[in-house]
Amino acid sequence: MVVIEKAWQRLKQRLKAVTRKTAPKTFDERIAKIKEIQRGWLIYFRGTSIHGKLRSLDGWLRNRLRYCIWTDWKKPERKRKNFIRLGIDLDHAYAWSRTRKGGWAVAQSPILGSTITKERLKKRGYASLLDVYLELNPSGCEPPYTKMLVFCGQKKGDSYGGEGMKTLL
Repeated sequence: MVVIEKAWQRLKQRLKAVTRKTAPKTFDERIAKIKEIQRGWLIYFRGTSIHGKLRSLDGWLRNRLRYCIWTDWKKPERKRKNFIRLGIDLDHAYAWSRTRKGGWAVAQSPILGSTITKERLKKRGYASLLDVYLELNPSGCEPPYTKMLVFCGQKKGDSYGGEGMKTLL
């Protein structure tokens, strides 16, 4: 089964609406809405093979969340204090908080990529699209010829095959 381009665009538009910097939502509200959207979409397209597309969409979505965090910090002094809380040394925190780059450029740069990592987002409740997909499709991601064989009623030393062999599907 293949996911058409229009469905990808609709998903991206819905995620974009949730992660708009001007939307008056807390980070936890954004995460809850993202989880709702991604679960519904991934359950609907459960049988498809979409690893690469999900991986790239997930990177884009993490950058959108970093952008929301950056705009929530608003002022340079608050940005500096938050960088220090995240473990950045004083010199880098001062320089990064007063960068002249735009918000989207900062979200994609090592400035936020090294401080607001995947692990920190995961601690705040964010689940990547690919992780949710793999959770919903535990064995659907591997080709059928690699599925594990279970040998029922056999003891050590018995030969394989015969009546006792069953495959897990």
